[in-house]
Amino acid sequence: MAAQDTRKDSGDGGTVEGLWRYPVKSMAGARLDEAPVGEGGILGDRAYAVIDRTSGRVGSAKLPKKWAGLIALTADFVAPPQTGAPLPPVRIVWPDGTAVASNEADADARLSETVGRPVALTAERPENVSVERLDPLADEETVVDIGGLMMAGRFSDYAALHLVTTATLACLAELRPESTFDVRRFRPNAIVASPERDRGFVENDWVGRELAIGDEVRLRISDPAPRCSIPTLAQAGLPKDPHLLRTIVEHNTVPVPALEDEPLPCVGVYAFVIRGGTVKKGDAVRVE
Repeated sequence: MAAQDTRKDSGDGGTVEGLWRYPVKSMAGARLDEAPVGEGGILGDRAYAVIDRTSGRVGSAKLPKKWAGLIALTADFVAPPQTGAPLPPVRIVWPDGTAVASNEADADARLSETVGRPVALTAERPENVSVERLDPLADEETVVDIGGLMMAGRFSDYAALHLVTTATLACLAELRPESTFDVRRFRPNAIVASPERDRGFVENDWVGRELAIGDEVRLRISDPAPRCSIPTLAQAGLPKDPHLLRTIVEHNTVPVPALEDEPLPCVGVYAFVIRGGTVKKGDAVRVE
């Protein structure tokens, strides 16, 4: 009982319920039981991306009319990545079960056929990065470039890690029970099982604070995570649902510090790494 009281006094944020690594930007990734976390986040996360050979832009399902085909694919490393070693190839699986490894000769051709334009899969980040997304609040189709926010050395949109709580997902489900607010729609690196007492968009209150996970990892929560059209897109076992984004817009449009406090629809939070280590399922999460 005393140990439980101590955790609550220090800011009990719950426990790690699930972990994910996404080796290729905008593709589904793999669940992990534990993950090494360094300055750049989970080792190997968003290490690869598909590049448009014509424009040089990074492929992102945030612009669905060009890149929605990526979200139906799943990618994982053929062997676990190791710190200080070259990245292993990734194996990409299509919805029909066919697969190709990134080091096979026809990988780029298969991907080009899927997205309808000539592309190349690469782990080499361009010096000048361009990533297009739709503005979720614009009345007419408006495309903005968020390449300037991309994390150095990786293909993450902004921060090292993205976290979502079960309290937030439960809140959205209560607001619109007709929709399925499955965690897979939001592509977090970690889902945190909230204490039973927590209700609503609890991680909004984490912004500007530090988070301790387990005995080693310490994070700085920088911003709410803005949402685009990706959660609304169809993927394995989940239908297209534009109402998801509308629900978020109506109930959790909040200021985003990284974007000069522009109010945007958000689910989850972004985090930067203060101290790395290993994160495991079941680890305690404490809000400092």
